[in-house]
Amino acid sequence: MTPPSHSHVNYDVVSLGETMIRYSPPGFERLEQARNLEVHIGGSESNTLAGLSRLGMDTCWVSRLTDNAMGRAIASAIAAHGVDTQWIRWTDHDRVGVYYYEQGTDSRPSEVIYDRAHSAFSRMRFDDLSNSPLERTRLFHVTGISLALSDSVRHTLAEARNIAVRAGSKVSFDFNYRAKLWSMTDARATCSEWIEQSDLVFIAHRDASDWLGITEPISEESVFARLLARRAKGTTVMTLGAGGAMASDGRRTARQGTSPVDGVGRLGAGDAFSSGFLFGWLQNWEIERSLQWANAAARHKFSTPGDLPWFTANELDRSLDQESGNRLIR
Repeated sequence: MTPPSHSHVNYDVVSLGETMIRYSPPGFERLEQARNLEVHIGGSESNTLAGLSRLGMDTCWVSRLTDNAMGRAIASAIAAHGVDTQWIRWTDHDRVGVYYYEQGTDSRPSEVIYDRAHSAFSRMRFDDLSNSPLERTRLFHVTGISLALSDSVRHTLAEARNIAVRAGSKVSFDFNYRAKLWSMTDARATCSEWIEQSDLVFIAHRDASDWLGITEPISEESVFARLLARRAKGTTVMTLGAGGAMASDGRRTARQGTSPVDGVGRLGAGDAFSSGFLFGWLQNWEIERSLQWANAAARHKFSTPGDLPWFTANELDRSLDQESGNRLIR
């Protein structure tokens, strides 16, 4: 692994966000008909950190959790993947966020119902943070999901970013727009600074078009070019769904396709993609190689239920070996 850029670093990636309990009917049952619900643990930031940890990176998840059985279950599930959870701020107040996921079919879309209002994380303040992990990381990772939750969280994330950057950290931002949490107008007002100034940005093609205010039909390449024009620096990744992804590091642009996937675990695939790309990016790989790993991580995530990833670097390497006949790591 590439040595850290400043000697006092203890983490490769630190992220701050909310992880929730997810309840789902078994199989393709509707919530109305279900008499039993499966329990999973999931949150965009912790999903990405778990993937990075399983690939060999040192990661840390910072959050605010209610000290009850549900909060402890969340912390234990994340720590089981090797993510450092020692900087969680525990509280006897508030509640753990919950969401319900009803898996769809070809004829019926999937459905998500959030029950996360007034959660412990949504009430996190800057005073709840310790500077220590933020001053000891190579990268600080943030998502638009967290920015959507409350004014106090938005302020906390901005101040956390300032601490990390002053200590020498880079910043990655996953726009990860959720229409059920806020409008694109509000997201545009809040996230534009993060998109324009972060060292690495992930954004879906549809969200990039909406954020840019594009109303006319134009090519994916044209959307990407307009996105790059708004970026002050760094690397930009635009995902294209079944079409793969595009990336630019300011010097070169690459596009990577992906194979069709008929899997059982769509949730968390985007976070797995981010972890695969970040794994390469933190080691200064060429963007083509990082995109290959990102797609391999997302495909592997589709093969397992739940939100958290269950892959290793060797498994992703073998997957890429089967596709291309070329080993990418040894």
